[in-house]
Amino acid sequence: MPTTTARTPIREAALPAPVAWLDDAAALTAGNILRAPMPHKAGRPLARGVIRGLLLAFGDCIVRVRGLERIAAEHDPFILALNHSTKLEALFLPAFLLSARGGKPLHFIADWNFKLIPGIAFIYRAGDVITLDRKPARPRFLNVLRPLLTDCVPAFTRAAERLAAGASVGIFPEGTTNRDPRRLLRGFNGAAKLSLQSGVPVIPAGVCFPQHQDAERIPELASMEIEFGEPLVPPAERDLTASAVRAWHARVMSEIARLSRKTWSNERKTHD
Repeated sequence: MPTTTARTPIREAALPAPVAWLDDAAALTAGNILRAPMPHKAGRPLARGVIRGLLLAFGDCIVRVRGLERIAAEHDPFILALNHSTKLEALFLPAFLLSARGGKPLHFIADWNFKLIPGIAFIYRAGDVITLDRKPARPRFLNVLRPLLTDCVPAFTRAAERLAAGASVGIFPEGTTNRDPRRLLRGFNGAAKLSLQSGVPVIPAGVCFPQHQDAERIPELASMEIEFGEPLVPPAERDLTASAVRAWHARVMSEIARLSRKTWSNERKTHD
């Protein structure tokens, strides 16, 4: 009598080992978070502790994930570009991605101002963050600390060096927290320009908040869904003219808008 083999259902975010437990966001349980291997953080127990601590504290905000296999370490180098809706997600989303990649660095570009908060500088080091020196501190007298908390090499120069070395980079093109549940900010073209300069693809990602689609503002710690899109491969000719950068930026932002279920316009707004 012939035998039959039961088929295993394909889940939305299936990943290769050793991080297969992340194939379903519902599997972000304390036990799985603590057991998840991070071979790329071997010898860095404090970094592993920070990543796991952030996930234990905030991981239950992530309720659904699609396309996670697209940011697996085997696809490095790439530029991950995603929308930015709350302040805390800038801490636990990178931790989630680092854990999903077995601790393999995904160097996010983040504002130096956050280092003024006690403990954040250590989280930056644990997450291999590239510090962006652009915005002044508030209150302004704290700007005296800027030389101690930033790097003399510009952030996007360091990002280009990471890409050239085969690592990947994460960027929030909106450049600031945008709590509007329906519309993306016009954004900055740094991710697009970096992609054109390096020839590295952009992987767009959308973070959406289904429970707050009709709200005025997205609150902190709102339940979120994340979808990673298909890689956007830049044109081979490496055209860096202003019009080419604007066009590539529009392509990237339009895809982030689709994935985050928002709208986007390239028209300049007074608050951008």
